Amino acid sequence: MTDDNLEARLRIAVVIGSVRTPRLADPLAAWLEQELAAVDWAELDMIDLASVPLPMHEMRPGGAAASPIAGRLAAADGFVLLTPEYNHSFPASVKNMIDWHLEEWAYKPVAFVAYGGSGGIRAVEQLRTVFPELRAATVRESVLLPMPWNHLDTAGRFRPPPGTTEALHATMNELATWARALRSARFAHPAGRRDQRHRAEATGARTTIRTTMKPVGAATTSERAG
Repeated sequence: MTDDNLEARLRIAVVIGSVRTPRLADPLAAWLEQELAAVDWAELDMIDLASVPLPMHEMRPGGAAASPIAGRLAAADGFVLLTPEYNHSFPASVKNMIDWHLEEWAYKPVAFVAYGGSGGIRAVEQLRTVFPELRAATVRESVLLPMPWNHLDTAGRFRPPPGTTEALHATMNELATWARALRSARFAHPAGRRDQRHRAEATGARTTIRTTMKPVGAATTSERAG
């Protein structure tokens, strides 16, 4: 692996975990994408699970080549997972997406941006027990957004409370440190050549799924849970 490889921009897949309608994920994802667009070392790939068909009954042991996002996950150097907390845990859509894939996660870092009544902390702590089984490393820093429905303006845009943006960039800095170290390790391993192939394929034919922010006024009960 050359110095150019080490210093190259990192490909970061941002996975939007909520599939509810309506959902708070839309203004939160819009804010997240705007903030991360200014991170000069990152090449973002926004993956919205609400737009990705992953039927549970088609899941196969060891991952499935039929997944429409397998190549994009494989090409990523790291992940940011935007997840709500439902009933003291993370949503089924997130677990389904994780279980659909296997080697795509291996030896890569995962960072969390979570939200809910308690900031999504219980969803994050449970996800920290899942990813190591897939040989992924979760970074220590995370972004917790308690009651984000109280931070929407009249146009439905998320206005982060003090300290939130700083927490996000601290999390991204840690993600970058791990992503560079683990990319070097992957490329030194025979499996890393598969990673490079996926990267070339995904870069050559990438279709970025972007979220559309839905105007939100006063948050309803379902939106608060979304």
